[in-house]
Amino acid sequence: MQTTERFLIRPATEDDLPTIMAFIHALADFESLTHEVTATPDELREHLFGVTPRAEVLLACEDHIAVGFALFFHNFSTFLSKPGLYVEDVFVLPEHRGKGYGRALMVQLARVARDRGCGRFEWTVLDWNQRAIDLYRSLGAESKSEWIIQRVSGPALDSLAARPLFSEQS
Repeated sequence: MQTTERFLIRPATEDDLPTIMAFIHALADFESLTHEVTATPDELREHLFGVTPRAEVLLACEDHIAVGFALFFHNFSTFLSKPGLYVEDVFVLPEHRGKGYGRALMVQLARVARDRGCGRFEWTVLDWNQRAIDLYRSLGAESKSEWIIQRVSGPALDSLAARPLFSEQS
């Protein structure tokens, strides 16, 4: 946890679910992806605070009011043989941008990665979000442009999972 007199970064608790949901909707609106949000408070409760948490959230607070969030989870590097920390989302409310909250969240996430023995700290950024790209470069991040993200979701995931493991046309 990182603090100043008016600013605090803290782990989210189950009581923060409405705030986390509000951030998810605000982020989706910022990215013009509101049509993709299907998350529910019950799903978030299970995956963030349930028996087997799958992700964690940090909240950036100003005067005890959440103004930004970061959602992250661990992955693993086979080459390094170490866990990694993957940031799925970092978002600061528009009226609080430019105050250093995004930078502070990234620094705190780097500390979490270091303290947990992670070999790397990664995330993606939309190619049109130049403000975020500039921030990440100023923090020492490098673009891995040779890697292309692949994704299977929704009906395509269901279809792929239903395929036989081996077929005559493999």
